[in-house]
Amino acid sequence: MRETSRSRVVRRYTTEAVRVTAILRLPLIGLMALLGPVISVTHWQSDVFAGLLSGYALIALGWLIFVLVRDVGPWAGWVSTAADVSAVLALCVVSGGATSVLLPVFFLLPISVAFQYRPKLTAIVGVCTAVGYQVVWIVYSKRDDLVGFPDEVYLYFGFLLWLAAATTALSYVLMRRSATVISLMDVRRQLVAESMGAEERERRQLAEHLHDGPLQNVLAARLDVEEARERHPDALLDAAESALRETAAQLRSTVTTLHPQVLAQLGLTAALRELADLFCRRGEMEMSVSLDDVGHPDCQELLYRVARELLTNVTKHARATKVELALSRAGGRITLTVADDGAGFDPAVVPERVAQGHIGLASHTVRVESLGGTFDVTSSPGSGTRVVVTVPDAG
Repeated sequence: MRETSRSRVVRRYTTEAVRVTAILRLPLIGLMALLGPVISVTHWQSDVFAGLLSGYALIALGWLIFVLVRDVGPWAGWVSTAADVSAVLALCVVSGGATSVLLPVFFLLPISVAFQYRPKLTAIVGVCTAVGYQVVWIVYSKRDDLVGFPDEVYLYFGFLLWLAAATTALSYVLMRRSATVISLMDVRRQLVAESMGAEERERRQLAEHLHDGPLQNVLAARLDVEEARERHPDALLDAAESALRETAAQLRSTVTTLHPQVLAQLGLTAALRELADLFCRRGEMEMSVSLDDVGHPDCQELLYRVARELLTNVTKHARATKVELALSRAGGRITLTVADDGAGFDPAVVPERVAQGHIGLASHTVRVESLGGTFDVTSSPGSGTRVVVTVPDAG
């Protein structure tokens, strides 16, 4: 079953939260390593503490690398949180009187979990953290007569419970807001899809109207002029026949632009190959074409129009000598790449161009993103432009 737009957004938010906590975990471990040299405590099992902390650091570093190179699911929040709680409790058990020194770490645990948009997990971690702090002190008081059970422990236990409630409320608010954003994105995707469908229907109807009406009339008039020219050769008839022939060619080109038949009949790959041939004939540039056969995906009309818009921009503005057009399918996604060695531009000026009424690139970007895709533009003045468009393969 293919991943929905909503699940992709949830996965992206989860991955982002896990990555942030994975990055913040390493500095926290570094601060914990300073406890021994900086603060003098009794009953300090330094060797065991150092061993546990080193192992924790190695696991944290490996986890950071893992989450940076790939996306993760909701399970990652549970795994990383369980590891954090276990590691902190183990460090407290071997740190003797340093439990009070490690108290800030107890406060930070529920805070880090709150940003995972999971109130239940945040509440569980918060309560377990408070209980764990209390249990560690009980272990100390039973293990060593010199370690008492001061009243401050109950006070800190109360603070930790309050923190659990506060972070749970924060996580709930974040979850509600993220759900609202996801809902708005779903509505936006639906509206854009309906708009694209309506536009495609209008294009098809207009193409059919031009083909069955004005184009046929022009072709019929051209035949009449040719017959008349054969019976009575005349320069005016020659000029009229030439004008009609050019008008017919222009109408055919317009019909093809509005609704390319090759796209509907043979699919996206064949349509892009024909489009590349057309632009090669129009412009003086060398085009490298690498097109995988992707059949008839649902997004073929959008990708075709994106490719045509990008190639048109290259022809009009880039002054390029080499152009690359590539299409591939891998990992449940279709990727379209258009690159040139032309003049390039500063992507930061795109909003300004939109304000001036040049909305072609921006409108295609919105449509691609509404389908759960990406529209990446890499360019700089004098260094050419590379555009990589990816969309989910729903075909």
